[in-house]
Amino acid sequence: MSTDPTDPLVVFTPSGKRGRFAVGTPVLTAARQLGVDLDSVCGGRGICSKCQITPSYGEFPKHGVTVAADALSDWNAVEERYDQKRGLKPGRRLGCQATVQGDIVIDVPPESQVHKQVVRKAASARVIQMDPATRLYFVEVDEPDMHEPTGDLERLKRALSEQWQIDDIRADLTLLSKLQPALRKGKFQVTVALHKSHRDAVGTVIEIWPGLHEAGLYGLAIDLGSTTVAAHLTDLETGEVKASSGIMNPQIRFGEDLMSRVSYAMMNPGGDREMTAAVRDAINTLAVEIAAEAGIDPTLIIELVFVCNPVMHHLLLGIDPVELGQAPFALATSDSISMLARELDLPAVNTRARTYILPCIAGHVGADCAAVALSEEPGKSEDLALIIDVGTNAEILLGDRHSVLACSSPTGPAFEGAQISSGQRAAPGAIEAIRIDPVTKEPRFRVIGYDLWSDEEGFAEATATTGITGICGSGIIEAVAEMRMAGLLDDSGLIGSAEQTGTARSVPEGRTHSYLIIDASAEGGPRITVTQGDIRAIQLAKSALYAGARLLMDSRNVDKVDRVVLAGAFGAHISPLHAMVLGMIPDVPLDKVTSAGNAAGTGARIALCNIAARAEIERVVRQITKVETAIEPKFQEHFVAANAIPHKTDPFPELARIAPLPQVSFNTGGGDAEGGGRRRRRRG
Repeated sequence: MSTDPTDPLVVFTPSGKRGRFAVGTPVLTAARQLGVDLDSVCGGRGICSKCQITPSYGEFPKHGVTVAADALSDWNAVEERYDQKRGLKPGRRLGCQATVQGDIVIDVPPESQVHKQVVRKAASARVIQMDPATRLYFVEVDEPDMHEPTGDLERLKRALSEQWQIDDIRADLTLLSKLQPALRKGKFQVTVALHKSHRDAVGTVIEIWPGLHEAGLYGLAIDLGSTTVAAHLTDLETGEVKASSGIMNPQIRFGEDLMSRVSYAMMNPGGDREMTAAVRDAINTLAVEIAAEAGIDPTLIIELVFVCNPVMHHLLLGIDPVELGQAPFALATSDSISMLARELDLPAVNTRARTYILPCIAGHVGADCAAVALSEEPGKSEDLALIIDVGTNAEILLGDRHSVLACSSPTGPAFEGAQISSGQRAAPGAIEAIRIDPVTKEPRFRVIGYDLWSDEEGFAEATATTGITGICGSGIIEAVAEMRMAGLLDDSGLIGSAEQTGTARSVPEGRTHSYLIIDASAEGGPRITVTQGDIRAIQLAKSALYAGARLLMDSRNVDKVDRVVLAGAFGAHISPLHAMVLGMIPDVPLDKVTSAGNAAGTGARIALCNIAARAEIERVVRQITKVETAIEPKFQEHFVAANAIPHKTDPFPELARIAPLPQVSFNTGGGDAEGGGRRRRRRG
C-alpha cells in the first residue's frame, strides 16, 4: 500500500476498506494488502475465477472520488479466454488480471468472498390465516363437441363455474398457448393456478398443469433493504416457510446509504438504471438459489410480495429517485402496486407470476415500515409502544389504539459493521458479542459460527478454520456499551489513556486512544481495536435513532413509552441492556424491551398469504401520521443531546437502577480530533 497521496485511491465495497496503490497494482494484490475478503485459489493465473470483481465508474460523493472509464487496465487475453470458456457476467473483471490505473470503486460480490455473508433475516414463527390471492383448482373439463362448438377456454370457464362457483376468468396469450396441450395430456382433467387479488372482480389463470398438480405452489416474500435482500420461500397452500435466504444488496457499490445512491443517480446520467439492473439481477439470483435450496422448480414461484424503503421502491420499479433527495421528498406513487413479475425483469420465476408491493407511508417512510405496522399492529395496542426497525435507515413507529406516528432516521451503515476500522458484515469469524471485565478491563468475545467464548477451553481450535476476521455490527455496539460500563469510555464518548483507565489495552493512536480487543498480528492474524473514530460513528448512528424516537414522543407529548419493540437483525442480536447503555432506546424496564425478529419480512409474508391483510394495510397507512425528521428543528437539538452516552439531558432512572455507569471524564490534552470532545478534569 502506498503513502504517496498522488497514487490512485482504491475503495472496496461492501467492506468500505480503502487505500492508495501505485499504478499497475493488480486489484487482487490491493485487496489482500487491505485485508479485503476476496477469494483466489489459483495464484493469480486467471484460472479459478474466484476473484471476480465489479468496478464502478462515475461520481461517488460518498467516497470522495470520480472514477474515470480508464481507471482499470484494459480487458486482457486471460480474461478474454476465461470469458469465452466459462463466461463472465457483464461488467465483471478478474481481480488478478485487472490493474489499478486511477481512482476506482470496486465491489466484491458475495460469490467472490471467502467468508460468505450471514444475512440475519430469518423468518419468524407466526400463525397466519391463509387466504392467498393465488389458489389451485382441479377441474374436469368437457371435451370438445362438434355439435356444441365452444373454445377450450370457454369450457374451462364453465367447469370452474360449475365445480368451484368461480364466475369468470381471464388468461393471457402465453397461457392460452399451453391450454390445449395441457387439456389433452390430462385427458381434460387439469389443475389451474388462479390469481384473484382483493381488488379484482375477475380471476386470472396464471398456470395450468395436466391432471392433478401435486408439486405445490409457492410465493416469495422479499424484504428489499438498502444493505441486504432477504427472501422467504412460502408454501401458498399451508403458509409454511420452505426456505429463507439472503444476499447483500449489490447497490452498495454505488453508495452505502440511501442518499449516496440518490446522489449517484443525480451525478451520473443513467446511474438509476444501473442500480435498478443491479438489484433486479440480485433478486433473480436469490430466487434461483432459494428454489434450489428448497428443491423446487423456480417456475412454481407464482407470486412475489416486496417491502422496501422509498429509495429501494423507486429503484426496483425503475423510477429515478432524484425527487426523494430533496424536499418535499415526493414519491412517484405511495399506493400499493400490483403488476407482472416480468415487468420487473424477473425471468427466474414463473413467466406469469404476479407481484404485489406494499404501500409507502411517505417520502422517507416506506413499504418496509408499512410491513412492520402490519406485523406488529401498533394501532391496536392498549399501551404506548415504540417499534424500531434498525438498518442503514431506521424506521420508527410510535402508537397505541388512539394514534400511530412514524418517521425514518438516517442511522447510516455503522450498525451493519461498515465505517468501522475493524468492521465487517456479519460472516463466520466476525466478533458478534463481547464482554469487558470492569476490574481487569480484559475482554472476552464470541464470533459468528461458534458458541464458545474466547476464554473457554477449545475456542482457538474451534475457530481455527475461519479465524477471527473482524467485528460486525452487533459486536461493535456491544463493545462500545461494554467500554462505557467498564470505565474505558466517558459519557462524551472519549476513550481514556492507559494511565487514566488502568489498562495497557488503551493504546495511543494519533491524538486519541483505541481499545485493543485482540492482537494476533505476530501470527499473521488481525489486530482488532475500537478506535475513537469507531466510537464517533456509533454515536452518530445511535443519536439519529434516539432523536427520531424522541421526536415522535414529542409529537405525542410524552416523556416515556410503555414498551419498546426491536425489529430486524438488530432486535434479534443486541441485548436490551447494551442498547440502553448506549442510549439507542428510551429508558424502560428491560422486561418491557422485546424482539420482533424480522418484522418487515413477517409483514411481507402476511401480505403474501392473506389478501385481506393487503386491504387492511392499505387502510392503515392512510391513518398513520408521518413526522419528517429532515425539516423538524427539534431533531437537531435531540440529536446533539443524544451524542452523550447514554444521554446528556434525558434521565435514565431504570438504567441507573440496574447498571450504574462509572462517573469518569477523560482529559484529552487538547481536544478530540475525531469526536469533538472537550478538555475536562477527571472526577473520582
